[in-house]
Amino acid sequence: MISTCQFFSSVLATNVTINVVVPTPEGEEQIVDENFARNYPYESGFPVIYVLHGAYGNCHSWVRFSSIERYAQKHRCVLVMASAENSFYHNEFYGNRYYDFFADELPQTAANVFPISTERDKTFVAGFSMGGYGAWLLALKHPERFAKAASLSGALDLAYLYDSVRYGGEDGPIGWRRLFKDPQSLRQSDADLVKLYDDLKSSGCAIPELYQSIGFDDPLYELNLQIKDKLTQRQAQLAFHSEPGGHNWEFWDKDIQRVLNWMLPL
Repeated sequence: MISTCQFFSSVLATNVTINVVVPTPEGEEQIVDENFARNYPYESGFPVIYVLHGAYGNCHSWVRFSSIERYAQKHRCVLVMASAENSFYHNEFYGNRYYDFFADELPQTAANVFPISTERDKTFVAGFSMGGYGAWLLALKHPERFAKAASLSGALDLAYLYDSVRYGGEDGPIGWRRLFKDPQSLRQSDADLVKLYDDLKSSGCAIPELYQSIGFDDPLYELNLQIKDKLTQRQAQLAFHSEPGGHNWEFWDKDIQRVLNWMLPL
């Protein structure tokens, strides 16, 4: 079942739309099956994955361009998808408080309305491109909430992107000045995922398991290798996958199946 809902967000001060996928019996005959309660834990709560879109996308991206609803049915998990515009899941310096929305308001609202678990070992986050960055950002800032976080073709280094010809500069497509007061100071700020990892490791808190994938032909390939090398040097619990492929839905639709197998093995 996929439910498209609207509610008023006090954080964003507007009505927002979310898509939520909830597993249901594939046929009516299963409703009276003696194993129904075990297979569909509506009372105790399903595992939940917050699934994040990339730049220029929205809450409909995953359900429009992938078969993720079918994969969620197979793994008996709930998916929650909301829109973040091009915010990189941060509170924009000139704009909306998307980090607060995704970190606090959205999980609270989803847990109040849908049959999802709030246990850490059943709570995950995943995304592609900008959403891959957002997934790691949320998990590393809230290790008490997320057990695993997956980045598919992730834009994992904002300072790297800001300095790049393709994405960077004040006149680039991202709108860096809207997002950050001083984009030139992104390195070693709270927007730097490696710094967040180092801070979390030094704190002694449990660190979420991380998944990272990238296609050989992806323009973010070198960026991802650099991040992988930095985390490998730090002995991070990182599952890395790379294969032929680009920055496209053909790669992400295939890879999200690996992510679900990694998060919720059958």
